[in-house]
Amino acid sequence: MIQLEHLYKSYDEGPESHEVLHDINLSIRPGEVFGILGSSGAGKSTLVRCINLLERPTKGKVIIDGKDVTDATGKKLSALRSSIGMIFQNFSLFQQRTVLRNVTFPLELNRTPREEREQRARRLLTLVGLEEYADRYPSQLSGGQQQRVAIARALANNPRIMLCDEATSALDTTTTVQILDLLRRINRELDVTMVVITHSLAVARNICDRVAMIDGGDIVEMGPTEELFSDPHSDILKALIASDGAQNRRDTNTTDSTTEEEK
Repeated sequence: MIQLEHLYKSYDEGPESHEVLHDINLSIRPGEVFGILGSSGAGKSTLVRCINLLERPTKGKVIIDGKDVTDATGKKLSALRSSIGMIFQNFSLFQQRTVLRNVTFPLELNRTPREEREQRARRLLTLVGLEEYADRYPSQLSGGQQQRVAIARALANNPRIMLCDEATSALDTTTTVQILDLLRRINRELDVTMVVITHSLAVARNICDRVAMIDGGDIVEMGPTEELFSDPHSDILKALIASDGAQNRRDTNTTDSTTEEEK
């Protein structure tokens, strides 16, 4: 269980202070895929980084499995971050390391014996469908393959929680669907709780059990994904859904026009 209680985040102090998150309250259930949906600058990435304390809340509490971790430091902070995997939009792989050594990196930091860490890395590469790519370098892989490596690396320490910060934004539509299918399979098979940060309604619909809509640092509505999208209450979500519908109609018309021309 992840709980955020009256969480605020501001940058700078005094007259220069800029509040990014305002009185955030939410609970994420064990084993669910929880989406945080919002446009650029809404505060969603800052929110997810408060969960593993890459960003320290200005006020409020971060509670993981009933324990207040807000002020964790030293070994407690290291243990917390080891239990939370994270994947990013830009993959963040080490270009001078092979695929295998990218995945073993977190285990090297934990001083896991070499044979054990390599065995685990190879099992994870099999899980993500890249067992034959262990000795290649990131530059030799497609974007989707690089994200699979990043997912395997995020799983290296057997995390209970995985944070996905716009993990499919750099990928094409087909690859996005494949990566989301992989994340959902990991969620189900490994019982990993996932927090998915996205600006995409399609991504949220595809994978999220529940969604929180964030706008201007406030959660403006929250609920089961299909219920929220079928009956939105906030102006921002209504606008996103209307925009998404208009885009889909344009895409359909473009496809129909292209088909007619080909005929």
